[in-house]
Amino acid sequence: MTEMLLKYFREQQKQVETERIYNTQCPYCSMQCKMQLVEQTHVKRKTYKTIGTDNPTSQGRLCIKGMNAHQHPLHKDRIQYPLLKVNGEFVKISWKEALHYIKENVTEIQEKNGADALGVYGSASITNEEAYLLGKFARVALKTKYIDYNGRLCMSAAASAASKTFGMDRGFTNSLQEIPFTECIMLAGTNIAECQPTIMPYFEKAKENGAFIIAIDPRETATTKIADLHLKLKPGSDAALANGILKVLIEENYLDERFLQERVNGFEEVIQYVASLEFNIIEEITGVPLEEMYQAARMFGQRKTGMIFTARGVEQQTDGSAAVQNFLNILLSVGKIGKPRCGYGAITGQGNGQGAREHGQKADQLPGYRSIENHEHRMYIADVWNIEEKDLPRKGVSAYEMIEKIHDGEIKGLFLMCSNPAVSNPNANFVKKAFEKLEFLVVADMFESETAKLANLILPASSYLEDEGTMTNIEGRVTLREASFPCHGEIKHDWEILCEIAKVLGKEEHFSFSSAEEIFNELRIASKGGIADYSGITYERLREEKGILWPCRSLTDKGTERLFETRFAHSDGKAMMVPVSNQAIVPKAKITEKYPLYLTTGRVMSHYLTGVQTRKSASLSARNFESFMEIHPSTAKKYEISNQELVQIESSYGRIVVRSKFSEGIRPDTVFVPFHWADSQNVNNLVSEKLDPACKMPGFKVSAVNISPSVKRSSY
Repeated sequence: MTEMLLKYFREQQKQVETERIYNTQCPYCSMQCKMQLVEQTHVKRKTYKTIGTDNPTSQGRLCIKGMNAHQHPLHKDRIQYPLLKVNGEFVKISWKEALHYIKENVTEIQEKNGADALGVYGSASITNEEAYLLGKFARVALKTKYIDYNGRLCMSAAASAASKTFGMDRGFTNSLQEIPFTECIMLAGTNIAECQPTIMPYFEKAKENGAFIIAIDPRETATTKIADLHLKLKPGSDAALANGILKVLIEENYLDERFLQERVNGFEEVIQYVASLEFNIIEEITGVPLEEMYQAARMFGQRKTGMIFTARGVEQQTDGSAAVQNFLNILLSVGKIGKPRCGYGAITGQGNGQGAREHGQKADQLPGYRSIENHEHRMYIADVWNIEEKDLPRKGVSAYEMIEKIHDGEIKGLFLMCSNPAVSNPNANFVKKAFEKLEFLVVADMFESETAKLANLILPASSYLEDEGTMTNIEGRVTLREASFPCHGEIKHDWEILCEIAKVLGKEEHFSFSSAEEIFNELRIASKGGIADYSGITYERLREEKGILWPCRSLTDKGTERLFETRFAHSDGKAMMVPVSNQAIVPKAKITEKYPLYLTTGRVMSHYLTGVQTRKSASLSARNFESFMEIHPSTAKKYEISNQELVQIESSYGRIVVRSKFSEGIRPDTVFVPFHWADSQNVNNLVSEKLDPACKMPGFKVSAVNISPSVKRSSY
């Protein structure tokens, strides 16, 4: 009898306690760590946990964001139905009604004002398939030239610099696996320990192996702690610092003259220009002692192998493209590229920051990293899309310039996918005012972001758990994100949303896809022969090989682990060096009596971008529930500010209130505020709208501000 009862209870337990495993990869940074969501169903509840799985990039590691990533797609505030704004409030409507509303407004706006009265704003967090389809949607379904994306605020400086210098842009010229074996590493403006934590073991292993690590940053961070030399420069002086290092390399004869003669153009002009510069002026501009410049140059010049990595600290400036080019000048001058354990890495920020900029979301770009102004490229893509070349729009403008056109009334309607420009753009107060002028704003997202709140219509989009597709990670490795978690309510994938809108607009023949894999197979054809050639990559291969580094030009091509071994991507096979001025063409903010401190921005480990996803995670939000201002104690004393006190920060563009946080590790002339918060804590309210002329990157990293206690103290 007892055995029968035990058997009965065991059978009952099996029925009420189950476990399901969903394969996926992290939705946050560019490491794109592979992981599994484990769902356990108990008698009265479900529990979830995330575990890392082995892969070539992060080898099973997860950071705090990845471990808690599942909390946001399971959040109660998740949008599950189309929402239409009626009398200032969002009400639930059907997909049929939503699509009819879109058709009516698109038709009316374009009939009155022309095709270019509509714009499209994309994202570097969506899949390759969806980035490709969004570019096609703008140019074929809407026939508008106005499309750009939030990656313009992230990777554009590094992309333009690499394209000009090497002839192509893939984030890393080598694979991650070479990092532990290089002898000298320069980390310029990158805080990988907090932004890409699972990459850190590669650099820690390099240090264990004897690598000399140079960090360039105005503040001490978890990353600078591993450095042998920390160059604590003034914000915005990266290009000048690179000139100082170059000058030492030239004067002390560390140049690889044979490499320069055989494989580089323009080096003589660079050498001549740098020779004309004076060390004392560079020292004054940068605030870096001359002896430290010498030490950095000598270590990088003497070691047989070396790598340089840049990120937003260098890139998010009005001369970001030129500053990156100058660090590439350093790399080329000593011949440390195209060889084992030598090369360049642009530390991509967003999850698909690499792939999203390769296949048509940028204003001037077509799939495969083709140019929209190149006739041959236009003919090829028009043929793939089965349209006439003359019907393919010309180039538009960058993300922030689109917002200016919205403000001026030229763009009257906008379709926005997976982005929050009302918070992420510079001069954020202006951006919000521009969006409020739109006649028609459709946002596809998971939550009511600050931008979605301004929309006429919000469409419920799927998450990383639900949306299958490929992503291209930090090193240019294309990976397949499996995603089989069920969509709840009436949530749809981004690619499904685009196809359904195209259908009601009468363009179904160009968007008759039934799966992400179908879209990828068209992307393969569209990219074939381009710089970013994915034509040899298939879903089947990605499952078997766990990712492939592009270019991959045929089904038998194993992919390209190291670029530029024999030639660069310019037509003559040579790299191009150009002289870079110590001063930006577009003047940067200068500290004055009214605004006596530099402000620089960045990330914290527990949050991502504008925080729309991570602030929906209880575990992450608890770690950093509000913004803060990092300030040197001596500076705080001067301005009568106490630790953990609410502080007002003001620039000529706006003001915010955050809490002070004392740090001995930041320059006394600089304060730091992270950018993951909105409204009265949105640091981008303080940032200028001025753009890098080469890549249209805003100058997030250099603003001039004043500070004061938020509450005036009594004199009693």
